[in-house]
Amino acid sequence: MLAELAIPELRKEIGHYCELGDRVIDQARRRVLEGEQVPNAEKIYSIFEPHTDLIKRGKVQTPLEFGHKVFLAESAQGLITQYVVLEGNPGDDQQVEPSLERHKETFGHAPELYGSDRGFFSEKNVKSCKQKGVKVVCIPQRGGQKTPTRAKYEKSPDFKKGQRFRAGIEGRISVLFRGRGMKRCLAEGRKRFELWVGAAVIANNLMRIAALLTKRSSRKRRAA
Repeated sequence: MLAELAIPELRKEIGHYCELGDRVIDQARRRVLEGEQVPNAEKIYSIFEPHTDLIKRGKVQTPLEFGHKVFLAESAQGLITQYVVLEGNPGDDQQVEPSLERHKETFGHAPELYGSDRGFFSEKNVKSCKQKGVKVVCIPQRGGQKTPTRAKYEKSPDFKKGQRFRAGIEGRISVLFRGRGMKRCLAEGRKRFELWVGAAVIANNLMRIAALLTKRSSRKRRAA
């Protein structure tokens, strides 16, 4: 009876991998033999994790990686307030307006400071931040000649403070990788991948809350 139950599942699994194998053969034929530029959205990079995306990071040592991009937003207290597992390889500049909307939905108002690296820069994004009520828009200009006004602004104390905050976010990402288990997902499937990221975020926030409470208790004891 056990064998009779196992055989249909094995057939289903074999059919699943055969279908994925056919897709790999088809994309190889189109690209190598027919010289076609196969769109990334149609490609499959792993038959075991078919949801895997190709990520072009532009770095010398690791120009290409496989996995998923994850967008993170952090509060001034070191708590991760947003995380999104992105589809494909979207540009960072596409995340500014959605992140502002999510922040407003969560807190009821725009953040006082929006700090990021230059990958998030566009004139449209800077304008959108100001229109939505962000007091300090700390996104360094990417490329092009800076106007005297822009150059002066990027040297201002408020802008430099925002960039120090952004550097803290980079440190938070490192902590998620090294100490919260987000370096590599061993669970199968995109849903489990998203749960894995969510678990790392929860672990980070719980540890951060504990640290803040401990710090506050220490202050109270010293005051007493």
